[in-house]
Amino acid sequence: MNIMITGNMGYVGPAVVSHIRQQLDDCTIIGVDTGLFGHCLTEPCLPEHLVDVQIFSDVRDLTPDLFSGIDAVIHLAAISNDPMGVRFEKVTDEINHRATLRTAELAAESGVGRFVFASSCSMYGYAEAGARRETDPLNPLTAYARSKVAAEAGLRDISTRTNMIITALRFSTACGFSGRMRLDLVLNDFVASALSTGRVSVLSDGSPWRPLIHVRDMARAIEWALQRAEHDGFLAINVGCEEWNYQVRELAEAVKAAMPGVDVDINANAPPDKRSYRVNFDLFRSLAPDHQPRMTLPAAVADIHDGLMVSGFKDANYRSSDLVRLNVLTRGIESGLLDDDVRWLDRRSVLPRDQLSLPLRREA
Repeated sequence: MNIMITGNMGYVGPAVVSHIRQQLDDCTIIGVDTGLFGHCLTEPCLPEHLVDVQIFSDVRDLTPDLFSGIDAVIHLAAISNDPMGVRFEKVTDEINHRATLRTAELAAESGVGRFVFASSCSMYGYAEAGARRETDPLNPLTAYARSKVAAEAGLRDISTRTNMIITALRFSTACGFSGRMRLDLVLNDFVASALSTGRVSVLSDGSPWRPLIHVRDMARAIEWALQRAEHDGFLAINVGCEEWNYQVRELAEAVKAAMPGVDVDINANAPPDKRSYRVNFDLFRSLAPDHQPRMTLPAAVADIHDGLMVSGFKDANYRSSDLVRLNVLTRGIESGLLDDDVRWLDRRSVLPRDQLSLPLRREA
């Protein structure tokens, strides 16, 4: 099985590549990434040692030849949170929506059998009347969430015109340690703050609901989507579990419980955060009983803590570091490496297309 993974050099990619390699060892993995966050390493081992071929390309520029012989596409490439969506709203739509549909069209035209899309539960936005099911109305409040809604609508249309099996995995908020760590995610941020300052500062009043999922459990869901039953050409499905529906204040308290001496500050006077929703995961539990999340909240906190400790993390000013992805893009533009559309400007790094594929030999 030849599997293309776009965005493999991001936060989720290392866990997905590692899991797919373990579970489907006879497959060939082709990574496709523009390399914006390639330097954001928090482990000594380069995650790409597990891929067979690494292609350096902007997902907006993929060409039909790249899909020749590909059996499945795992599409992770995206501008991946709300602050980046605010700063780069046009780019967010270009990459998360339009480039997603173009990638799917190219895949379908090349005979790719399966397309797995990393969607998001954030499209539910603000929901008071119980946990959101897949059939409930969507209420996207941000550019990021709107881009995922638009991409899903387009993918549904593509599925009606082609034989490609498309699965939109509406992931809960990601957490957990990664070889390319991000600290602009709520639980990751709380643990990093506790480690570096001895304090968790909750900027909201702590009441918003967030469903969470560990990156390793995201990878297990992707494995399921690669092999799920074919009776539905297009499937949009919430991915997570009921036990991981938490209020933000509960996440902060979990970090405090795991790390003695840590204080929690909650901004009781903060304006309401409208991004609050619980999610129903009954459909995922019924269709993927063998791929349910295994990580617990205490285990996830320990995983983040231990990973950061081993990586030597001590930076109390980490919110200004490259572990916050918006900083990477902003600095890239300010330094002249990127243009305002988040494309590379440094021509020294550009090679002819026939040199853009890097075959990597895996150890037996």
